Amino acid sequence: MRPLKIALLQIAPCGGLEENLEKGIRACRKAKKMGADIALFPEMWSNGYNIYGRPAEEWKAEAVPSGGSFVRSFQRLAGELEMAIGVTLLEEYAGGPRNTLVLFDRFGERKLVYAKVHTCDFDVERELTPGEDFYVCALDTACGEVKVGAMICYDREFPESARVLMLKGAELILVPNACPMEINRLSQLRGRAFENMLAVATCNYPASVPDCNGGSSAFDGVAYLPELEGSRDTCILQADKEEGIYLAALDLARLRAYRECEAHGNAYRRPEKYRLLVDPRVEPPFVRADRRK
Repeated sequence: MRPLKIALLQIAPCGGLEENLEKGIRACRKAKKMGADIALFPEMWSNGYNIYGRPAEEWKAEAVPSGGSFVRSFQRLAGELEMAIGVTLLEEYAGGPRNTLVLFDRFGERKLVYAKVHTCDFDVERELTPGEDFYVCALDTACGEVKVGAMICYDREFPESARVLMLKGAELILVPNACPMEINRLSQLRGRAFENMLAVATCNYPASVPDCNGGSSAFDGVAYLPELEGSRDTCILQADKEEGIYLAALDLARLRAYRECEAHGNAYRRPEKYRLLVDPRVEPPFVRADRRK
């Protein structure tokens, strides 16, 4: 089996929906020429995550439906290129917009719609409607069927996000992002891959975008190999800060063999001991007045 190739589209938005659509299409075409099986956009590509420092009414008006022309353009493109595309958007939604990823397979079939569960409620994302669950789909690729789930940016900071996806069968988690990817955030991604024995591929905006610094990454989750005495670096791609398309090659056969025999994931968990994890109470010092009820 050849590696599954994931293109991280670390590109800067253009300032408008139509311009972002055109640039996104060009980036997907380039990714296909590079040999990509999956192309992933950074967070909220439809409006370039341009929600800070603006009146909420203004940016909310930029929301587009998940079944509208912007998303359908990438659906058609996925079928044309025979390449899966994970496109992101500020989604028009009853009750308020959502921060959403729509994943199409190489035939242009919609396989996954995921809205960010852990919205940054301590800031402007409080105006967004949170997603309700984490989902995993079977994605048909030229490398065969792959079980794919999604998180978005701040979801990364909650171990439960990736854990639920692992329990639902995910082998690969796609993570659109829009923030500085410094050592601690990268460590979170590395940790989510390691503890769940799965791959995590994250696409960020380049440093030319405010409050972003590139650093798109992919971790394959395979910490140990029989031929090595110690552990290995699970990072299979680390982009620099510049705009570009970065291609990660994921060895699915090796990952699956590793998941069959290693000690992490779900083999030795004790879920009966974890009841406190679903207790909704928040105790000091973590009480926050702006916590969403």
